[in-house]
Amino acid sequence: MKITNVHLRNFRRLENVEIGFEAEETVFVGPNNSGKTSATAAFRLFLVRQEFKIHDFSVSRIAEINAFGTTDSIDKDSLPSIKMDIWFSINPDIEFGRVFSLVPNVSASLEKVGVRMKFSVKDAKKLKYEYLATFPRLESGVAQKTLSHYLSLQGNLNRHFGLSYYALENTENDLVTIPLEPEEGKRVLKSLVRVDFVDAQRNIDDQENGRSNRLSSAFAAFYKKNLEQAEINEDANRIIDENNESLTKHYDKHFKDLMVVIKSLGVPSANDRELKIISSLSSESALQGNTALLYVDPVHNHELPEVYNGLGFKNLVYMAIQISHFHLQWINTEEKRPLCQIIFVEEPEVHLHAQVQQTFVSNIWEIIRKASDDAGESHMVPQIGITTHSSHILDAVEFRKVRYFRRCALDGEDQSKITTLNASKVLSLRDFKPQKKSAAGEIENEEETLDFLKRYLKLTHCDLFFADAAVLVEGTVEKLLLPKMMEKSAPGLKQNYLTVLEVGGAYASRFASLLEFLGIAYLVITDLDSVDPTNKRKVCRADTPGSVTSNASLKFYFNKSVISDLVKLNHAEQILPGGRSFVAFQKPTTVIGHNPAKEMHGRTFEETFIYQNLQLFRDRKIGFEADIPGDQDFEKEYSAIFEGIKSPSFKKTEFALGVASVKVDWETPQYIAEGLSWLEKTMCANPLCEANK
Repeated sequence: MKITNVHLRNFRRLENVEIGFEAEETVFVGPNNSGKTSATAAFRLFLVRQEFKIHDFSVSRIAEINAFGTTDSIDKDSLPSIKMDIWFSINPDIEFGRVFSLVPNVSASLEKVGVRMKFSVKDAKKLKYEYLATFPRLESGVAQKTLSHYLSLQGNLNRHFGLSYYALENTENDLVTIPLEPEEGKRVLKSLVRVDFVDAQRNIDDQENGRSNRLSSAFAAFYKKNLEQAEINEDANRIIDENNESLTKHYDKHFKDLMVVIKSLGVPSANDRELKIISSLSSESALQGNTALLYVDPVHNHELPEVYNGLGFKNLVYMAIQISHFHLQWINTEEKRPLCQIIFVEEPEVHLHAQVQQTFVSNIWEIIRKASDDAGESHMVPQIGITTHSSHILDAVEFRKVRYFRRCALDGEDQSKITTLNASKVLSLRDFKPQKKSAAGEIENEEETLDFLKRYLKLTHCDLFFADAAVLVEGTVEKLLLPKMMEKSAPGLKQNYLTVLEVGGAYASRFASLLEFLGIAYLVITDLDSVDPTNKRKVCRADTPGSVTSNASLKFYFNKSVISDLVKLNHAEQILPGGRSFVAFQKPTTVIGHNPAKEMHGRTFEETFIYQNLQLFRDRKIGFEADIPGDQDFEKEYSAIFEGIKSPSFKKTEFALGVASVKVDWETPQYIAEGLSWLEKTMCANPLCEANK
């Protein structure tokens, strides 16, 4: 049995979301405060702790709760409830007996069964009475305190609200719910699924005191609950040294397999110290089975206490122990073992260096599968849920296993009055299909585009899934100078988390469907790349009559190839349908020092940058390999710059580093400044953002 999907309603940011789960690992990603942790918290509240708080209701539902407190009517249905539907895949030949009470129609398909848990008011009349008894209305009829305030007081919410359980049946027309007795609902769920958590706050620290020996305690707990126990001599207090030696050998034997797996995680390295578990019995606590973790230098036979190793290693080993413990506890359940298990690991990247993050998932599976094989139950493999902000963990996971949490407005909220995004949507990358059409009606090859995106994201450790917006640039030069250009032209963007993707002119379009699927605003900064169509598409100046672009992205987005047609596009026409993306490219630039004023038109970033800052290059305040004529002859200057940029000897990266290192105040090319300004306004399109600028 496996969990296939979960439907949450009215829970925190997750007003109405469905989350699909993979049979192996499922990875939750998204910007900060997008609901990833809330999704795991729902499992904890519904299936483990069952102690809700008033703020577990979505923001929009709080208003409904308060409205109930101000009216004289007592309508139970006007009070919101928090719902969680869990669907399981089953093998009816093996598991039918456990799920019989969840199958209302024996003739129905037995491939999936579902359970609904609903946290709702028990007695609306009693709630209203006790609320008004605590906070009587004033003579004016106004409430002293809101009903949500009353329910926030210690014990009130869980006294008036409780869980009810339902079996679910999908029919052709609707979802049918069949009530279950509360005890029956709890019993069925307990027999179906076990949920465990490795929390982000693992309290692993570097303080040299007793509290820092967290790993020693973890090993001791693991031994006590999962391994064969040693027989301690009744006279241990008198022969403590003998028993310590005996127990140390015992620990060495029984922790051997776990130590091998931990060593395979990559730390300590081959040149580092090894791990050793010893018995540290004292005469006062000889019968309590205390242990200590040491780091051993096998060459010099030198031993160091646990506190002398780094946080990353402690964190990795602690997670390995915790996951092994949870898994073995499930496998070793003797009576009515749950049919499936899911283990949530929150932010495993804490304190781990990049290489360990990349191998984390595969190493955890090695631990799990080895434990299952050793127990003779290789089929007993849990599902893993991982919440992360690590691009290194993400690039080691298959595309289809990613669930993206996107912040959004509340259902029905007036978009023009939004001050903050209080809800989230959950998107499955399994459902993503690149079907973006060009302006010409051309569809990008789905298989080829998807393969490109997967390879790109793996090669670059892309942090796209954690960003507020994306900037797609042509090359290294734009990427190197972009932070400074933002500072000059759109300082408000520093309040947002941007990811910068270096994609070239040919590949920006391949990101279009993915960015639109994720709902991420993006700016494309690309080159005009003018060529002569009559001369084997040879590079030419952008002002050459009849010249066309060789840039695939411009042709894809605008269905135009003639330079003169592209130049005519105004600001509004460069905003793509949907209003969340903008394509910036070179336009003619008015250069100083000529009377009357004249324009130069760059085909690349470097060329346009020089035109925009021509006087600085004339005065040699910024270096350029080609000589710019001193007599300010327009045609000579234009040709010298164009030829110098297209020369095979021109080094783009050196040019960018030179610009970045000078202390003179240069200008951002106008087309990039325009695009950055658009992105800044798009990201600050609500009163809250404007107020914080």
